[in-house]
Amino acid sequence: MARPELVVLDVNETLSDTAPLRERFAEVGLAPHEAEPWFAGVLRDAFALTVVGENPAFADLAAEGVRTRLPADHPDPDGAAAAVLDAFTSLAVHADVVDGLRALRDGGSRLVTLSNGSASIAEGLLERAGALDLVEACLSVADAPAWKPDARAYAHALAHTGVDAGDAMLVAVHPWDVDGAARAGLRTAWLRRGVAHYPAYARSADVVADDLRDLARRLAG
Repeated sequence: MARPELVVLDVNETLSDTAPLRERFAEVGLAPHEAEPWFAGVLRDAFALTVVGENPAFADLAAEGVRTRLPADHPDPDGAAAAVLDAFTSLAVHADVVDGLRALRDGGSRLVTLSNGSASIAEGLLERAGALDLVEACLSVADAPAWKPDARAYAHALAHTGVDAGDAMLVAVHPWDVDGAARAGLRTAWLRRGVAHYPAYARSADVVADDLRDLARRLAG
């Protein structure tokens, strides 16, 4: 497969290791395993609001999602929500990310991130990893008409970079993101990150890789 001119990278879970969120959930009085359904719920509610024409802020939905999971007698719901959101400012990238980004860039592809969260979270994540200089822009759907997987979110990244959809590749761990980008005309790569099965209802990725290092090798070949 020809190397894409532009690689558009999802951020949450694709680049960031969100496992520490489980510890923060425990600290605020919730079960650690609730971190995963909480994040899924944030996406669910955002997608629902997108369908009816809204473009909500990730932080607003995330905070409210924490509050609704707390028991009625919790002493400080707002503080708990703030603590969970604050955890995003200290997450680290997966071990393969820096080498993978460098290999993709050195191979000739331009790199940007496109997140349903804020651009500042992506910038901080990459800056802590010493990798911010490897991407030319950290983009957010906050500046687009809609959340991913709406086609307008991907169009925002393409307009910002001046690249045609067919010359861009969306990279994500989320099949719904891969599916949305494929429907918007982008090439796609799914990072399996230990997951064995890709859902049959989603459009297939053009490339399946274990992680970013593996993706860079596959595109180089």
